[in-house]
Amino acid sequence: MALRWSSLRRPVAAGCALAIAFAACLPFLTALKPGEVLAQRRGGVALVRDAEIENTIRAYSVPLLEAAGLSADATQVHLVNDRSLNAFVAGGQRIFVHTGLLQRAERPAQVIGVLAHEIGHIAGGHLARLEDSLGNASALMIASMLLGVAAGVASGNPDAAVAGIMAGQHIAERNFLSFTRGQEAAADQAGANFLEATQQSTLGLVEFMKILANQEALAAERQDPYVRTHPLSVERVSALTARAQQSQFSSVPDSPENLERFKRMQAKLMGYLDGLGATLRKYPETDTSHYARYARAFAYFRALDFPRALAEVDSLIAEFPNDPYFHELKGDILIDMGRVQDALPPQRRAYELGPREPLLAYGFARVLVALEDPALLPEATTILKAVVQREPENSGAWQQLAIAYGRSGDIGMASLASAERYLVQGALHDAQGQAERASRLLKEGTPGWLRAQDVIAATKDRRRELRNR
Repeated sequence: MALRWSSLRRPVAAGCALAIAFAACLPFLTALKPGEVLAQRRGGVALVRDAEIENTIRAYSVPLLEAAGLSADATQVHLVNDRSLNAFVAGGQRIFVHTGLLQRAERPAQVIGVLAHEIGHIAGGHLARLEDSLGNASALMIASMLLGVAAGVASGNPDAAVAGIMAGQHIAERNFLSFTRGQEAAADQAGANFLEATQQSTLGLVEFMKILANQEALAAERQDPYVRTHPLSVERVSALTARAQQSQFSSVPDSPENLERFKRMQAKLMGYLDGLGATLRKYPETDTSHYARYARAFAYFRALDFPRALAEVDSLIAEFPNDPYFHELKGDILIDMGRVQDALPPQRRAYELGPREPLLAYGFARVLVALEDPALLPEATTILKAVVQREPENSGAWQQLAIAYGRSGDIGMASLASAERYLVQGALHDAQGQAERASRLLKEGTPGWLRAQDVIAATKDRRRELRNR
């Protein structure tokens, strides 16, 4: 489904329980323990799902991951709906990229350079070491607080306590920043290695660093998060520049394939996120390129000018009949118009052209369920089961699967799918209740019944952890 929102609380690293006393560590809180994404989905980081853009980032990332000796299949890409310039890694092999970075990049090599740098963090095991560093910083803070309070009590001077605490915080902050600067430099060099191993230029990463260097002159509150979470230095930029000058691949241009993906991605993001006025200024009606028509189709769609949106997308389909994303967009427009039956053919075609894209499969199955035709439910159920197998965190797919099972009369499996949905959303009480209902309805020993026991156990363990915090 094209560009839909979900939400995820900003990841917080272990070791910053004393963030009130050590506010300086907050910008660096990007480490997330595996599995916590599910429990934190109700919070404040807005994620945007789009099959085409995720596929673009994945296409940029896969060669780099392979060069790093990492599994591409084990790496997940998340798009954060935020206009600021930022990217980070968390929770093992999860790469988070802000839409603002994708929109403000000037060419594919800059995005690829950032991805290479972030993959350098993954390959270097920096997340685990960041937690250790945060833990050490917290321990130093605790010690300074205790010593400061003791000094204040002994002297009868509260200023002595404050001075002791502040000195400890300063030392902890300085040590932590030193550690992270070392990580950033290491990630730079690792990223450069991956770029050279894949015969790509490192100049894109250098260009991005120069953009960041301009940001450092701004006041902290006006800086993009990337500057605060990725400490920059003249030495880092100089080292990367020297590396680029020595590389035999420095003059390698962006490939036509990467450039095509990049232009389409930026056109789609502008049309969907920036509004009709901004889109028409960059892509006026006189511009008949497929990028311009794509951007305008989304902008008209968002402005509820459905006839013009359909006219633009129909012209694209006529020229590119085998592009799944154009068919997907047409289906989404028709759904928003209330023409669900008419949306079925383009959504089916999108699925047929991209059967391995979970979001395309989900979009098609959603229409099958919405039509409330019992004859369509078996196909919808089969597709949705494949979707949640590939994307177990897709709460929308779990919800549609629950509806499909319920309309088919299989209330036990409907309850189990609902339990899975609530588990993904972090609604532990509801997840446990639905899993217990599934356990009563499903035959003991069947795979569904066994999975219900797993969900019950998982929710109880998680609720116990929350109570003991």
